[in-house]
Amino acid sequence: MKQITSQFNTNQDANESGPHIATVRLDLLSAEIRNTLIDEFIDAWREDVGELADPISMVFKQPTMGPGGRAIEVRIAHDDLDMLKAASVEIQQYLNEFDGVSGVLDDMRLGKEEILVKLRPGAESFGVNGQMIASQLRAAFFGQTADEIQVGVENIKIEVKLDKQDIGDIQQLSNFPIFLADGSQVPLASVATLDFQRNYVRIQRVNGLRTVSVFGDVDTSKASSTDIIRQFQAEEVAKLQKEYPGLRFDFEGETKDSAETGASMAKGFLLGLFGVFTILSYQFRSYLEPFVVMLAIPLAFIGVVWGHLLLGHSMSMPSIMGFVSLAGIVVNDSILLVQYIRHHVDEGDSVHDSVVKASRERFRAVFLTSMTTAAGLLPLLTETSLQAQVIQPLVISIVFGIFASTALVLFMIPSAYAILADWGLVHKHEEL
Repeated sequence: MKQITSQFNTNQDANESGPHIATVRLDLLSAEIRNTLIDEFIDAWREDVGELADPISMVFKQPTMGPGGRAIEVRIAHDDLDMLKAASVEIQQYLNEFDGVSGVLDDMRLGKEEILVKLRPGAESFGVNGQMIASQLRAAFFGQTADEIQVGVENIKIEVKLDKQDIGDIQQLSNFPIFLADGSQVPLASVATLDFQRNYVRIQRVNGLRTVSVFGDVDTSKASSTDIIRQFQAEEVAKLQKEYPGLRFDFEGETKDSAETGASMAKGFLLGLFGVFTILSYQFRSYLEPFVVMLAIPLAFIGVVWGHLLLGHSMSMPSIMGFVSLAGIVVNDSILLVQYIRHHVDEGDSVHDSVVKASRERFRAVFLTSMTTAAGLLPLLTETSLQAQVIQPLVISIVFGIFASTALVLFMIPSAYAILADWGLVHKHEEL
């Protein structure tokens, strides 16, 4: 650990300022030097601190890189503040039940302690109203210019206000003199009641509706924010809407960003598949053989899933991005095999002999091409720095996708080609 910094009046998660919030920041040694992972350090820190009674909310988190927004962000909207807060508490309790979810809080929190001054019944008989008391208290707390004196060329203002030590003493405030219209004075406590209370710091509105956002962080090695949100939608949304009629839900943060990115990626993936199919159709002069070549793409997904399971990572958007990029890599092995199968078929060999010969002849080329590609990515897979953590799911998808595709392509592609031959769909190409 390098240093510990304490900051008062500021907190990025609270999105507010004041003496009731603070941030404790730890600067750790780089990942290459320290002997612990940052996730393990945060878990140990959270366990050592335990549950504290005084703080309303306490969040342990680390700087992250990736999709914008919090891992979990559920926004609810309703006209009734009490119903909003009650629904928010239920959502927080539900999310806290998941292993790997931490730092659950909402953005409608109670702020600093305040003193509520309310007129007593019958205070109007003294000629007192709320505006009179408010103006005199404001002048006493923030000061009011009592006089100005001239000292040489300088004009000096004399301001009068309450002593700072008396401001926080409710007994002293109870005896604060209120000046009436006739010049007489009465104690504040005789015309008003004073009570301590805490109000909401702010009330968010979206499209004219009062809203509350519930946030949470997710340890990706234990849980997936996408799965949690999906389960919440299936189990809790209908239940809460029945309990609080008129309640509306909106899912922001990583969920929204991932949905937008996923939709864009799906369009690009389909466009890429169409491009690969078009090129292969022209190359092989067939509309069926490109499907045999592209069979390697779903086979690679088997390796993607197993790679994440073996290394303890959850499927995320970078993982899907890695799988999409595999579409243009794993088809290379299939093209080699199908090209040589076609070569032997065109020379007059049977399909069975052609697939056997092609598998034997191109085994070394397929194996070495795939292994060298995967070996080049192994340094990224074993890197421990924060920057590498962002792209590790992408690298896992590529490396394990290549391994699985290489092993399965050598069996599945010849088998698929032989099945096409059994159906009479493989023919010798005529010379152009």
